[in-house]
Amino acid sequence: MAAGRSLPGWTVGLSIFGTYVSSIGFLGNTGKAYGDNWNSWVFGLTLPIAAVVAVRWFIPLYRSGREVSAYYHLERRFGPWARTYALLCYLLAQLARIGTILYLVALALAPLTGWDVRVIILITGTLVTIYTLLGGIEAVIWTDVVQSVVLISGAILCALILLTTMPGGTTQLFQIARDHGKFSLGSFSLSPASLTWPQPTFWMVLVYGLFINLQNFGIDQSFVQRFITARSDKDAQFSVWLASLMFPVISALFFFIGTGLFSLYQARPDMLNEVKAQVGKARLMQEGRQVTDASVRAEAATLSPADVGDKILPHFIVNKLPIGLAGLLIAAIFAAAMSSMDTSLNSSATLYLVDIHKRYFRPSSGERESMVVLYAATLVVGVAGTLTALAMIRVKSALDAWWNLQGIFTGGMLGLFLLGLISKRADNAAAIVAVICGILLILWLSLSQTDLWPATLIGMANPLHSFMTIVLGTSTIVLLGVLTASWRQYR
Repeated sequence: MAAGRSLPGWTVGLSIFGTYVSSIGFLGNTGKAYGDNWNSWVFGLTLPIAAVVAVRWFIPLYRSGREVSAYYHLERRFGPWARTYALLCYLLAQLARIGTILYLVALALAPLTGWDVRVIILITGTLVTIYTLLGGIEAVIWTDVVQSVVLISGAILCALILLTTMPGGTTQLFQIARDHGKFSLGSFSLSPASLTWPQPTFWMVLVYGLFINLQNFGIDQSFVQRFITARSDKDAQFSVWLASLMFPVISALFFFIGTGLFSLYQARPDMLNEVKAQVGKARLMQEGRQVTDASVRAEAATLSPADVGDKILPHFIVNKLPIGLAGLLIAAIFAAAMSSMDTSLNSSATLYLVDIHKRYFRPSSGERESMVVLYAATLVVGVAGTLTALAMIRVKSALDAWWNLQGIFTGGMLGLFLLGLISKRADNAAAIVAVICGILLILWLSLSQTDLWPATLIGMANPLHSFMTIVLGTSTIVLLGVLTASWRQYR
């Protein structure tokens, strides 16, 4: 689980980078750039800021003891309930992450194999779960290094091919993209009304990204466990800086690929119509409607760029790349998926063993029993993540779905962690009050924007963009915790 604290910083850094990117980054960001613009790229700009906090406070905290769990310190600060609460939030977030990754990989492989998306999800989920069972965190990190290299190579190759594929030359790519506002970073409005806009502003994505990245470096087991594997504090710090500086650059490459694909498919309407026909036919079949040439054409005519964004890159790989190069791109996408899935499976199993099995059931369990528990937990999380992927088939934008779910599941745990770090006065009672209020707020912010919210209460629905969920939830927990602790001290 800790690789003997023996790994060099560059290895851990590439592993962190690979975990950050995943196929969510490759396919999700590409699809987002195709369907919209570069607004979501702003998320990566907050990584260096979060890295400063991680190097200064998070790494010394987690490397100061021998504990592997990121949530051990929450128990020391607030009690067992805090540790278990954070664990449950983390496990739910990982199920959403695994499901999103598997779904995106299935979208990429379906055009190549001709198989149904559901079949690919089941096969890929099974293969990656078995692969993760075969090795511990050291195997995960070293394979992440190889997978990151393959991923970067594939992305660079794809970008170069796009630059040379445009019918009107390279300048046509930039001209079409500029005419459609594809390089826009979003509105820079600071008006309070912008918080309710369907499209997030530059500042909203920046604030959202800062909260998410603080959560990743501060209390995400996938990252904390990697800090611990580094052979020294300096190596751990170097790993954070390496990943934090690489991600904005490589994610810009993904967004450029999405923008280039938009320009290419605008210049080649025949290719765009082919993708729309495929998506339209799939939608008709999913909804149980009659599939005819006329109905497919009618459905395809209603599709927007956002509706086909996640399907464009797979179509380009299959139809425009030579067999060998297409194979490299598919390998890059699959490598991205493996790099994140094995991390989620390993970290989730580690937490179950340390925070549940050894904490509540069998504190004195030996190595043999612990290994059995790790294997069983990995298998259970793999199956649950695969089922989550099957449930995401109807999702319009996989990246949006992942970001929304991440905000819901992680908002509360980040607030609790920051409360314990910032306030010395906050005790167990103050933390409980703050977390309960924070959870209720997060549930309202999230559920009132879904079909689960009663129509009779539509006037009480959350008008804010979903990115504000983690921001408001985290801030509420911290502020209420501090105020409650102060009130209890001076009453």
